[in-house]
Parts: sequence; C-alpha cells; structure tokens
Amino acid sequence: MTAPRQVLPGTIHLVTRRCTQRQFLLRPSKAARQVFLYLLAVASERYAIRVHAYCVMSNHYHLVVTDPDARLPAFQQYLDGFVARAINALVGHREGFWGPDSYSAVELVGPRDIVDKVAYTLANPVAAGLVRSAWRWPGLWSSPDEIGGAALLVRRPSHFFDPKGSMPESALLKLTTPPGFPTAEAFRDQLRTALTEKEAEAARKFSSFLGAARVLAQKTTARARSVEPLGRLNPRVAARHEEQRIAALGRLVAFISDYRTALRAWRDGNRSAVFPAGTYLMRLACGVACTGAG
Repeated sequence: MTAPRQVLPGTIHLVTRRCTQRQFLLRPSKAARQVFLYLLAVASERYAIRVHAYCVMSNHYHLVVTDPDARLPAFQQYLDGFVARAINALVGHREGFWGPDSYSAVELVGPRDIVDKVAYTLANPVAAGLVRSAWRWPGLWSSPDEIGGAALLVRRPSHFFDPKGSMPESALLKLTTPPGFPTAEAFRDQLRTALTEKEAEAARKFSSFLGAARVLAQKTTARARSVEPLGRLNPRVAARHEEQRIAALGRLVAFISDYRTALRAWRDGNRSAVFPAGTYLMRLACGVACTGAG
C-alpha cells in the first residue's frame, strides 16, 4: 500500500517529476521553455504556491516551493496535466508523458535544508555532466539573482492554447524568498556559496561536459543512458539536523499510522472517523473530518 501524503499548510517542498522511460520530452527549446514557464506562472497564481527556484532538465524537473494553503496536489495535477498535453502537442508525442510514479515532494525542514536543496536544484545540469556551469544550461533555470526581485510577465504560448479559450493571455511569476531568512539578499548570499560548492563538487567527477549545443541537438525520443538503480528510496523529509530529522520523521510516521486507523474505521462504516491533520484526498473527495480543521 502506498503511504498517504501529508499535506500541511506552510510546508516547503523540493518537488521532482520525471518523464516516462526517462525520455528527453522536456528537451530545451524556445517553445518548450515558454510552455513550462507560462504554466508554472498560471498554476502558481491559481493555487497560491510560492515558487523559490526551478530547473527543467530534458527528462525531469525540480521545483522548490512553499505551499501556504495546503494545495500542492491540486497545483501539481494542474501543472503536470497541462505540461504533458502542451508538450505532447509540440513534439508529436502520443503516449503517456510522465513516469508511472507520481511526483516526489520532499519536506524541507530548516533553513540549511532549504539552501541545500535549492543549490541542488540549480546545480543539476552540472551534476548530470551536461554543462560546466549551471548558468550555461539552455533550458529553464532560475538564477539566484531573481529571488526576491520583480515578477516576470510570461505571455501565453501561441501553439496549443486557444486564444479565445479560458487560459489567461499572460501570468506573473515571482521568485520569492523562502521563509526563515531575514532578507532576500541574505538568502541569495548563502545560496550562491552553496551553489558554487555543488558545482565544484560535480565538476570534479567529469573530465568533460556534453555542452549546450549537443544538449539542444538531442532528440526528444532519446533517453538517459545511465541505469537508474532499482529500489531507490523516495524520501519524504530532508533535514541535516539530526534532532529535526528525527522529529519530522516521527510526525510523518504518526500521521500515516493515524490515517490508516481512521481509514479502516471509515471503511467499516464509521463515517464519523476523524482523520489526522494533513489528510488531503479523503477530505476533498469524501468530506471526512480532520483534526485541527476549522
């Protein structure tokens, strides 16, 4: 049985979603970049998700976001659904777009964890041996300098979207400073240092890099050659501080236990069973009562 997600307001997440069979369906192109950026802007406005950083690789993407109103699953369903349909139309792909697993959402517990995972996100093109510096990545990549700056106006792409349809002509995307930092400048300084360290660490592993030109020349039907390890752990929490990590994992274990107890009672006919705070799908689909609900 798949463990339920706990969706709590105000949680900061590292989100990852992978393309089917690790195909390069998100390979960088002007049209693909505009599609993803536009839909990210629309989805973040629609579901009040605060975006801190993003990096779209050829076969997966990473986001670091804060979810003020516990709406991350709806945001992901909207973003992933539209991205799949729009990019499929762009590249002529007729089958499933995303991998069989759902998106990964890792809770970032403290400020150090936020800096580390944002740096991890932005260093991804270097860690994959594609470009020597992250800013050379030809795909979508958010610069640390943009965090806390002016919002970006993103125009609706000309393909796929009906100009007379319901999608807005434009949307604003603002990269906000994550909670827990006194100023945007303080966060950017820490992030630049961490990003430089991760780039240097990744660069030591490669004698050469593929380069932006060869990335752009790849076909969307191609896929990663490296073998993805089987049985890889799918973490729910990232916390460098041991006590914080133990506490966060303890809360998650308690949630899963309480959720399954309530679900068994509900399936046995007890419609007054109370589910733990952070229950999402059962609350929306079945209207179950949850602890802490107003």
